[in-house]
Amino acid sequence: MLARAFADAIRLLWDLDPALLETVALTLQVTLAALAIALVVGIPIGASVGLARRLPGRSLIVPVIYTGMGLPPVVVGLFVYLMLSNQGPLGALGWLFTPTGMIAAQTIIAFPLVVGLTMAAVQGVDPDLGAQMRALGATKRQVALITLTEARVGVTAAVVAAYGSIISEVGAVMLVGGNIEGETRVLTTAIVLETRRGNFALAMALGIILLTLAFLTNFVFYRLQVRQGGR
Repeated sequence: MLARAFADAIRLLWDLDPALLETVALTLQVTLAALAIALVVGIPIGASVGLARRLPGRSLIVPVIYTGMGLPPVVVGLFVYLMLSNQGPLGALGWLFTPTGMIAAQTIIAFPLVVGLTMAAVQGVDPDLGAQMRALGATKRQVALITLTEARVGVTAAVVAAYGSIISEVGAVMLVGGNIEGETRVLTTAIVLETRRGNFALAMALGIILLTLAFLTNFVFYRLQVRQGGR
């Protein structure tokens, strides 16, 4: 049974089944959009917290960030669902069961990881660097940019961790997206559905694609990390 399902999965991949391509395209659209938003917002915040070693309330802010890094995706999905439902405060946006709502949920999942790992990477940079740059007349913005450059390997790790957490996530996108064929069905939710249906060949084909995408993404980020680290 396993061998037959695997053979049928390879055939589906070889034939470039339209349903597969549609699911892959939506998966990339949702995950990359969520990652981009999390990076644009999260990296500056992580760098700011990492640099502000005397930040008021830091003893509370940092544990909150670390707690966010371990948020169960299904809890995030429940929160976003309640916010976007018809009776929720953001129900008027009409984002529930849409790719936009899925992006919102995955952004919330990725954001704490980006902030926390960026903060840790910045804190790992020699603290004397900032003092030296300020002595040379650098502005706070310039100090932050230089520090981020020095912490680039750790920041790249933050990107890898954040993307890995959302491309493999099921619970949140299932709750918020609804797994609607042709509209909100992504690789992870499609795998769950096809497995329940007993369509193991398609589920396996989707799984192969998901693993391939994860590997290629991590390989690219790893090469960037190696190059940035000078090894």
